[in-house]
Amino acid sequence: MNGLNIFTSNCMETLAEQLALIVRAPLSSPLSPEIIVVQSRGMERWVAMELARHNGICANCFFPFPNTFLQEMFKQTIPDLSEESFFDPLTMTFKIMKVLPECIHLPGFESLKRYLVDENTGMKLFQISKRIADLFDQYLVFRPEMIFNWEKGRDHHWQAFLWRKLSSGKEHLHRAGLWKAFLEKIRKSPRQIERFPGRVSIFGISYLPLFHLKAFVEISGHSQVNLFLMNPCKEYWGDIVSGWESRKIRKKQAPSNDISEDLYLEEGHRLLASMGTLGRNFISLISDLDGQVFELFKENQGHTILEKIQSDILSLKSRRFSFPSPNTHDPSPMIDASIQIHSCHSPMREIEVLHDNLLAMFEEDPDLLPKDIVVMTPDIHLYAPFIQAVFGAQIDEKKRIPFTIADQSIMKESRIIEGFMSILDLENSRMSVNRVMALLELPEILEKFSISESETEILERWIKETNIRWGIDAEHRRKLDLPVFSENTWKAGIERLLLGYAMPGFGCKMFSEILPYDHIEGSEVKILGKFIGFLNRLINSVDSLNQARTLSGWSKVFLDIIEQFFTPGQDSEPETRILRTILEDMSKQEALSGFDKSIKIDVAKSFLRGLLEDKQLGRGFISGGVTFCAMLPMRSIPFRVVCLAGMNTDAFPRETKTLEFDLMSKHHRIGDRNRRNDDKYLFLEALLSAKNKFYISYVGQSIQDNARIPPSVLVSELLDCIKEGFGFSEEQVVIFQRLQAFSPEYFKNNSKLFSYSYENFIASSKMFDRKEAPPLISTKLPELDKEWKDLSIKALSTFFNNPAKYLLEKRLGIYLHEKADILDERENFRLDHLEKYMLDQELVTTRLSGSSLKDIYPVIKASGELPHGKVGEYIYNVMSLDADDFVRKIKNHTKVHRLEDLDVELDIAGFRIFDRVTDVYENGLIKTIYANTKPKYLLNTWIYHLVINALLEHKHSVQSILLCKDAAWEFMPVSNALDIIEYLLNIYWKGMSEPLHFFPVSSFEYVCKILLKNQTQPFALKTAQRKWNGSDFSRGESKDPYFERCFGKNDPLDKDFEKFSMKIYSPLLNHCKEIML
Repeated sequence: MNGLNIFTSNCMETLAEQLALIVRAPLSSPLSPEIIVVQSRGMERWVAMELARHNGICANCFFPFPNTFLQEMFKQTIPDLSEESFFDPLTMTFKIMKVLPECIHLPGFESLKRYLVDENTGMKLFQISKRIADLFDQYLVFRPEMIFNWEKGRDHHWQAFLWRKLSSGKEHLHRAGLWKAFLEKIRKSPRQIERFPGRVSIFGISYLPLFHLKAFVEISGHSQVNLFLMNPCKEYWGDIVSGWESRKIRKKQAPSNDISEDLYLEEGHRLLASMGTLGRNFISLISDLDGQVFELFKENQGHTILEKIQSDILSLKSRRFSFPSPNTHDPSPMIDASIQIHSCHSPMREIEVLHDNLLAMFEEDPDLLPKDIVVMTPDIHLYAPFIQAVFGAQIDEKKRIPFTIADQSIMKESRIIEGFMSILDLENSRMSVNRVMALLELPEILEKFSISESETEILERWIKETNIRWGIDAEHRRKLDLPVFSENTWKAGIERLLLGYAMPGFGCKMFSEILPYDHIEGSEVKILGKFIGFLNRLINSVDSLNQARTLSGWSKVFLDIIEQFFTPGQDSEPETRILRTILEDMSKQEALSGFDKSIKIDVAKSFLRGLLEDKQLGRGFISGGVTFCAMLPMRSIPFRVVCLAGMNTDAFPRETKTLEFDLMSKHHRIGDRNRRNDDKYLFLEALLSAKNKFYISYVGQSIQDNARIPPSVLVSELLDCIKEGFGFSEEQVVIFQRLQAFSPEYFKNNSKLFSYSYENFIASSKMFDRKEAPPLISTKLPELDKEWKDLSIKALSTFFNNPAKYLLEKRLGIYLHEKADILDERENFRLDHLEKYMLDQELVTTRLSGSSLKDIYPVIKASGELPHGKVGEYIYNVMSLDADDFVRKIKNHTKVHRLEDLDVELDIAGFRIFDRVTDVYENGLIKTIYANTKPKYLLNTWIYHLVINALLEHKHSVQSILLCKDAAWEFMPVSNALDIIEYLLNIYWKGMSEPLHFFPVSSFEYVCKILLKNQTQPFALKTAQRKWNGSDFSRGESKDPYFERCFGKNDPLDKDFEKFSMKIYSPLLNHCKEIML
């Protein structure tokens, strides 16, 4: 039967049951769909599940949004209505961009002219056009009569003039015009209306503008229209006012005291009065409609605080708690857990606390299921990473809670779209190494260019060693108004890589001012080829973004980028399809709006980003697990547990800045939308839709100083309501969580705080158990395979520099000095200590070889090691002078003839040592280190000296010299070199199975005191102990992280220390003496 039926209830399940009862009645045609108008896809899913639960099936149901449904009705009523929308906000934006520049010089447009002055990018024009278009779209719905008056020329405001230019000749095609024609058509020719649906149900919508209501009322004359309205109160509450509104009214009436005293202002329930403005206004509009009302209210007879508040709101009752007299002996009231409010230090802690509380709820109620829980937050994008980190990282099956995250923008969910926008963002960027290499983390790009993940590690090593930092080339840097240098650019690095494959440079030979990179091995050239293909394509694509284009031109460029860079997988195909559709629509916008002017990439990106941020994949809501979603209007779906996270004082309710020229804000009407009132009603709906528990968390304590931060005003109002009605103070209701999840407070008996995390329990226990961590290796490791007995001289030297480090890194794969994953993207402005040492050493080696330091400056510059320009040149000149001084200082030792490098291979007691020995002269080995003497330099030279002596043992005696900045050391011939090497190799073998009690500095100090200073053993050990522990001015070896991890707080300077120190260093000191530089 045609007509308007209004079903109201405080229970959404009751409304759903009534809807199920209605849809059981067959429509006139079995093929006609059941039309149920909803405002969100989440509500669609819930209603479908409820219909299936009540009727056994939900099929042939169509769930349009209100605007979509009305547009379809307009099409069926108005003949020859175009499929294209000339007045959607997007099309209007570009229409305004087309006509606004022609209007800003006219009277009335002065404010816009001032805003757009000196505009040269087009961004301001796009932004203001978008705001005006959105405002016009609001006018069409909330002020249609104003639009009609403008079109009749009755207003000369600048907005009216601009609207007339936009709508000229198409007045009947915008929403207000179609709405008016639709209403007139129905009223004048009701018999001509055909193909109207037999039944239309409007479900779960908290608010509809008068624009929609009037249309639905007219449709009800030809169809059965059922409006299912969630009403929190069964009493009439249209005249109640909040405390703030009451004070405002009384203040206005204050001058006339006699009137003020006669005012009767009813507040009813304080939460309903304060937060229910949106619902109150909508119910007021509904009450004026000519329809049959069915009240289906369900009494709530619960006993928890939550149920009592819901019951009070239903009955419009204001509860007042009577505090007991001090003389009475009545027990204090006990608070229940139906309403929980948690104050945390950060969003991460909010989610951690939430996870623990959900586990507690599951333990308390075995019938509670994850699908019975919803968690809403004002900013789902802020909380999504923390949700994934906490809920998605649970290893223990008992603590794993299934979950889904809904309402995320496709921008945040899609790797391909994120990668696509990253490519666009490279325009006008420095093309830094990290931004470029980040693209190669996307599987779809790796697939496109046939690059594997292991190959990206090789590429990163090449980039680091060729010192690529940022910039395509010198010309690219010039375009960015930055100093024009080619060093550290992509071009410089790629040229080094290519030339290195074509010809060896040996670190010093250049070709056409390019220094070859010598470390590309045979098959690796394929990796280089694939990367160069990727980089060239990327540079060409970024270069194509510099030119202004029309919308259709940008559409083509963007689609081409997708084609060139991405090979979508099965899971990423849907978002790729969405992206392609959006980009193809860009061309259509050019035809619809008539905007054929060229725009710059910034405008095109802003336009595209806005579309993508509003687009969702529509998944994750009510999918069997805990649903995490955004706090959106019309989301009053009932759950057993409703959780609100992020209820911060500055985050909710959200504020919307009103435009200065918004005409609606100057003449407010009942029914006008207000973001703050929307959020208030959303909070109220969330409170009413919670069946068992209402859980709130917020950042209520400073992470810096633990200072208290107030929650959202809505949470404060709820706390006031609880105090007023039940007598519980904020301190009794709010649970103040600790900063760290491993705080001991969570694991104490009789504490309100708790945790289910075993890891945090262990961490907390350690806070009381101050025992130091035991050494990493407490027992001897199994003996190594024989291939470990093949090692280079350099490897043996490296072992003795730090035996613990060599053991952990080489055998166990433990690296305590972890390399940063992020490549350095800043060119050198100065050299750090290690860089300076390496360059100093290179300069000295070059000078000793007879080359001029001026001649190798281009080589050093081409390597990208120096700061750019005059600064780098100055640093090089200073270092060159120092290197020349040092070489002149040691010339008496190095003037002998230098021999060719010596290839060494020795078999000693089952070991094979090999290497190529450099710095071989006629009289022996001469090692030059441009630094002050250190024990490790002596020890390394000693090992090489031993090997040379063992190799030439039967030919002639060999001396070696170590030249440092502060001293020179001569190593005498060794007759038993093989025996000493064998002993060192045996120590090496032992040190690869257990931490060796040998420490280069402390051991050297110990042996020196005994052999060179003739000190007693106790005194020498005490001196070594000071070296080991260090002082305020020098860092001891005990602070070395590898020694710390292997020995802990144990004192390793024991008998083994004494034995190994003497066995290793005494032969060295017996064959070594300091000589004049």
